[in-house]
Amino acid sequence: MGYYQDLLPIGSVVLLKGGEKRVMIVGRIQTKAGNDKIYDYCAVFYPEGLASTDSCFFFDRDAIERIYYIGMQDEEELSFRNDFLDQLPELVVRDGQMVPKEEA
Repeated sequence: MGYYQDLLPIGSVVLLKGGEKRVMIVGRIQTKAGNDKIYDYCAVFYPEGLASTDSCFFFDRDAIERIYYIGMQDEEELSFRNDFLDQLPELVVRDGQMVPKEEA
């Protein structure tokens, strides 16, 4: 099974460790511009949403303190999880591209 198999779905609302305000997940397996780190998630403040590109938070699953809501898990999400996320090995950035960690 892939490294990313247990990621929360888009739309999930969580509180990050040390945080005071909840955030909503809007992206999975993300990189921040100018950074070679791959984060598990990208999120925005909840309920405000995306106010600007500066309002995005990048974090990994171990930064989550509490899950308030798990996003929609319909047939399309489950198919994406089974066909893509469950098969995806851990990734790293090399020469500006995401590649499997064992190829880096």
